[in-house]
Amino acid sequence: MSSSHAHDESAEPQKGPKVLAVSPKNPNVRTIQVVRPENADTTFLAATATGLGITIRHFGKNLLLPRKSVEALGQGGAAAHVRFKNDIETIQYPEEKVQYPERYRGLHRLMLRDDGAVRCVACMCCPTVCPAHCITIVPEESSDPSIEKRPAVFEIDELRCVVCGLCVEACPCDAIRMDTAEHAKPVEERWEAVENKASLMGRGIRSTATQGGEGPTWRDKK
Repeated sequence: MSSSHAHDESAEPQKGPKVLAVSPKNPNVRTIQVVRPENADTTFLAATATGLGITIRHFGKNLLLPRKSVEALGQGGAAAHVRFKNDIETIQYPEEKVQYPERYRGLHRLMLRDDGAVRCVACMCCPTVCPAHCITIVPEESSDPSIEKRPAVFEIDELRCVVCGLCVEACPCDAIRMDTAEHAKPVEERWEAVENKASLMGRGIRSTATQGGEGPTWRDKK
């Protein structure tokens, strides 16, 4: 049988740094050989050169792409700056704007009832589920006896919002949506990015919320 075992503290390690000496008083105290990195590794020259090479390769590939023709663009009378666009194009915003996809999550809006009141009943589901804690609601009693509560204050900090859409999913009465196709505007002060109840209701132009955009009779469809 071998005299060294895996549980023997004085046994030489099978893997790891090279042991140069072991203390005679305590076998757990050892002197090991530390392998220092080379100068080329500590200065990151090799990694920098590799990354720069990848960047230059992609830049040259994009620069020398075959240019589009007017026929390929489907614009017979296209201007010269349009006629010779590469496949990878730069959008000259704000002169040129991209069409947002149908499911784009834009700025929030509060849906309205038929009488113009906000649909929100201050159930606190959206601020509870919000991972960024960007929604603030202060409830108050409603004058309508069929509605228990309504929001006296409804604020959303768009700088903290992560555009996850969980508030829309959690709302039980379809009172909040993100289908405005509007993105947050640049601001100079942080308070300017806080949407209040009036601005959120002003963005909800439609008076009645619909399920899936199919109207109130969506349940009757088979």
